Amino acid sequence: MLRIPWTTKKTNERVLNEANKRRSLVRTIRKRQATFLGHVMRRGKLEHLVTTGKFEGKRSRGRQREKIMDGLSTWLGPGKVSDILADVKDRDLWRDMIANAYKQGT
Repeated sequence: MLRIPWTTKKTNERVLNEANKRRSLVRTIRKRQATFLGHVMRRGKLEHLVTTGKFEGKRSRGRQREKIMDGLSTWLGPGKVSDILADVKDRDLWRDMIANAYKQGT
């Protein structure tokens, strides 16, 4: 620990810079989401229908919630959701895409 007293007014970013650390929680979450998405899409069951939005029902009022596919499409790089769903079918390609996105740290 850096032993920074709570009375010093330092931001989290400044403390991370002093400790030579990077934020990694968001990257780890996105990686796990992408891995889970690969399993779900190759399996093709109920989770596949829900994730792709082909599940019938009424939408609730208000602002639409962010979908898993929206977050992953920005994390994995520019591309359409349909292209990503096609890439999921090839397991080796999908693993390489996840590894490259994780290394880049986006």
